[in-house]
Amino acid sequence: MLIDHDVRCSLDLAVALLNSRPDGLADVAGLRAFAVAHAISDVAVDALGEEDLAAVRRVRQRFAEVFAAPTDRAAAELINALVAAAGTTPRFTDHDGHAWHVHYFAPGASIADHLAADCGMALGFFLVAGERERLRRCAAPGCGRAFVDLSRNRSRRYCSNRTCGNRLHVAAYRARRRDAEREERSEQEVVVHPRQE
Repeated sequence: MLIDHDVRCSLDLAVALLNSRPDGLADVAGLRAFAVAHAISDVAVDALGEEDLAAVRRVRQRFAEVFAAPTDRAAAELINALVAAAGTTPRFTDHDGHAWHVHYFAPGASIADHLAADCGMALGFFLVAGERERLRRCAAPGCGRAFVDLSRNRSRRYCSNRTCGNRLHVAAYRARRRDAEREERSEQEVVVHPRQE
């Protein structure tokens, strides 16, 4: 699937917001750090407050519902509501030396509306392309982090192959070795009794 740079950035931002749980947005300082770390444009970071924090947490919850939606129709309804509530206002921009691209949030929009509009549209593009199943949660027990599977054959199962994937592969290898060693020991412990005549 070909996705442009802006959609990829918005998807990455949606995933980062989802993965900010449980405590990445514990307070306004956490929200400000999130905005700076992800270079969210057109946001007055120093002006962010408690209302912004509560609104961004609500957007994060809506994104979680989109990822968990049982059907494309359910996902579409969630995305439509999210984008409509943000007051989507598409406009072309080439800010900060970036090539021309589209922002879906209105100038001066809150950070929550910015996230809902831009990231909501990116999620919608995946839905329209028939690729919603690529919006996934990590299959590693106890993880559940969100990710977008951009692999060619849609086979990615873990948020990171280096951490979760590797941890499970190592655990499976060790379990196989333990089973093989147990089997070998039990074969050695079998006592063959001579036939009594």
